[in-house]
Amino acid sequence: MELRQLRYFVEVAEREHISEAAEHLHVAQSAISRQIANLEEELGASLFERVGRNVKLTPIGKTFLEHSITALKAIDFAAKQVEEYLDPAKGTIKVGFPTSLASYVLPTVISAFKKEYPDVSFHLRQGSYKYLIEAVKNRELNLALLGPLPPKDESINTTVLFSESIHALLPATHPLAKQDSIHLIDLKNDNFVLFPEGYILQKVAVDACRSAGFVPTITSEGEDMDALKGLVAAGIGVTLLPESSLYDSTPRMTVKMPIASPTIRRTVGIIAPTTRDLAPSEQVFVDFVSKFYSRLSRFQ
Repeated sequence: MELRQLRYFVEVAEREHISEAAEHLHVAQSAISRQIANLEEELGASLFERVGRNVKLTPIGKTFLEHSITALKAIDFAAKQVEEYLDPAKGTIKVGFPTSLASYVLPTVISAFKKEYPDVSFHLRQGSYKYLIEAVKNRELNLALLGPLPPKDESINTTVLFSESIHALLPATHPLAKQDSIHLIDLKNDNFVLFPEGYILQKVAVDACRSAGFVPTITSEGEDMDALKGLVAAGIGVTLLPESSLYDSTPRMTVKMPIASPTIRRTVGIIAPTTRDLAPSEQVFVDFVSKFYSRLSRFQ
């Protein structure tokens, strides 16, 4: 069994068309057909069945595809580690991140890192909280920035970078907008604009309100920070957001308001797998970011 055969097989399986796979791989269609036939002969099972001009995976073909993808990811990762072992300052780092860290934390970290390691490149992947955790577990990603950090388990290592407060964002016309701080219970009669159900920051906000003694009335939802900020600016309601998301982008017609009680904070950090080693460039990045925030904390 050859790597070439597995790559051809995966490409055909994903496209369900041999000629399209051949065009994408820049090889002759006959070469792909021959290699897949050799693979099926070696396995003693048919992996595809023809459906008109297309091909479909057989039941055993679907099973073989899952394992082939896992095997190819592992081999590609191993080759990447060898390459980066020779020069970890020239690797490619794949990092996942959620929307709440996109506007300030992510660009701050990467710009600082690139000043010291200009030849390292990044492949960035935005995703939901749950997606990023699963992506680290299933080898799609090796690193993800998250806030709050999930509990450490047998498959995930967590590195705390910093802790930050959750602030209220109020319309500038709100009756409490001129105060120095508020108690969260002061907002019990307000309409809230939050992330949709299933987003971690919605859970953070709802749990905070419940700890203050009320259930928030959610009248509108937005799937990114800018949408929520825009809804607040329009006077639709109030929201709760991490302080870092408001550093450089508190919109016009809104007021960032500290919450005196209850204390609402979240941890921000990096998750990595426990079941496999990081590539050298990835480990360099984790070490750098940890030291970066350690230095910042000493000056705050």
